[in-house]
This record gives sequence, structure tokens and C-alpha cells, in this order.
Amino acid sequence: MDLRVFTEPQQGATYDTLLTVAKATEDLGFDAFFRSDHYLSMGSADGLPGPTDAWITLAGLARETKRIRLGTLMTAGTFRLPGVLAIQVAQVDQMSGGRVELGLGAGWFEEEHKAYGIPFPKEKFARLEEQLEIVTGLWATETGKTFDHHGTYYDLTRSPALPKPAQSKVPVLIGGHGATRTPRLAARFADEFNMPFASVEDTARQFDRVRDAAREAGRDPGDLVYSNALVVCVGKDDQEVARRAAAIGREVDELKANGLAGSPAEVVDKIGRYAETGCSRIYLQVLDLHDLDHLELISARVRSQLS
Repeated sequence: MDLRVFTEPQQGATYDTLLTVAKATEDLGFDAFFRSDHYLSMGSADGLPGPTDAWITLAGLARETKRIRLGTLMTAGTFRLPGVLAIQVAQVDQMSGGRVELGLGAGWFEEEHKAYGIPFPKEKFARLEEQLEIVTGLWATETGKTFDHHGTYYDLTRSPALPKPAQSKVPVLIGGHGATRTPRLAARFADEFNMPFASVEDTARQFDRVRDAAREAGRDPGDLVYSNALVVCVGKDDQEVARRAAAIGREVDELKANGLAGSPAEVVDKIGRYAETGCSRIYLQVLDLHDLDHLELISARVRSQLS
């Protein structure tokens, strides 16, 4: 089971804070550092000192880390034109020496679009499909040849399809709860399917839908990595769990029901239940980015049992 650290910087974080967490992620043996791609805080968080851009952040981290994978859960398709996104991701992949992964979704948070003047189209899912065709098509085009795409939403003519990523294939992550269109899109484009913030039972059902869609597309379901994203809150004892839950404004019982919370033994046991669904990777949503002792505990008492 791979454990990855997943952050939500729109809730309030500087680049320096993210760098500190990313370096801790690497030093403590976690597999990857991922971040959300949002420009507006959610809930009661003030979001100070303001948002950081996901791909600018990852470009910086690409030069400051050596081993961990880097990526997004999920880049909003509404934020960037697909040709520009392909260039950005390829460049950051080069900067990292081939450690980047692209999580790409349709975009959903309308308020952040209004706040920063970003168009929020109605047909987001159909646009996402075209975006995936373009981004993956640009990367796959042989050097020296050109790429064309004449779709409903985007038109590319004689693109040189440059630059190329350092990796021969940048892993693409697709995720979500949709019962029909999302599994089909994952079967067509994804290297990894991510089920965010879902129960074991809902995860099992969605993974089965993705496997069925892969078979229908003529693809081996085993070609995909299946993963979950879950909030994490671990403590050596009940008092420490309660303190960490209070620090992120959550209740212990709710966290235990909907995430990975409790003692290391409790969390390891619950991860085992997700593993039974076929999950082989978990993105630990870490909400208190200043509590590095939390990451140390997870590495020493949870990750060590799953390696």
C-alpha cells in the first residue's frame, strides 16, 4: 500500500509551508506529495495569506525534492487551456526528472471561478474529455510530427506538440463518484482511478464500475491503479486524536466514520479494509500543515506496517 501526502493549500498555506511539508514527506518515506488545485478557501477557513497556484508550486518543489512523486488531485479543467496545461506539466516533469503525475477533473467550485474571473461553462464534462484527448495526444505525438484536433470546444492546427515530458508516459489520474461517464472516461484515459472521500462499500462499487468499463473498452482492468483519498487524523492515544481533530475543526466520531482516524492500529485496520477492494494507494488528506509530528507518527506507526 502506497501512502501519499495530500494537501489543501487553498485553506491557508504559503509556498514555504508547502515546501516544509514536501521535504518532510520525502524524509519520512512517503511515496508522493500531492496538492489540490483551488483558488478559494472553503468552509470557515480564511485562506490567508491567499492561494498558491498548483503548477507553480509543483515546479518549485520539483527542484527542491529528489525522490517523491508530485501531482494534483485534481487540476480543474476550467483553469487552463489544454495546450497550455500540456506544456506546463511537461516542463515540470522535466524539472523533476520525471516524477510528475497529472490528476485532471472537470472543475466544480463555481465560487472560485466567480472570485477570479474564470469562465465556468455548463458543459464541463464534455470539455474534460476533449482536454484529455488533447493533453495525452500532444505528449504522444512523435517528435518532428504535428498534432491536430478539431473538436467542439478546442481547435489545434499543426501543433509541434512540444515540449515532451521526461517520462515516456506521464501518469494520468481520473476520479469521482459518477456511476457511468466517469468510469468510461477512466477506462479510456486513466492510468489511475481515484475514489475521493468514500466509504469502503461505495469504493468497492465504484471500482467494479471502472473495471467493467475497462473490459468494455477492451482494456485489462488490472492495467489501472485504484486509489482512495481520505482525511487522516492519527494519535498515540485518545487525547491526541481529539486534539488533532479539534485543530482541524472536526469531530472524532465523524472522522472515524468518514476517514482514517484513531490510533495507528485502528487506521492500519481500516486501510486493510480498503485494500480488500483493490485499493493499492491512499492519499492522506493532511489538513494541519504545521503538525509535522503527525506525519512522523503516521510514518513510524502506520506506513511502517504497510510497507
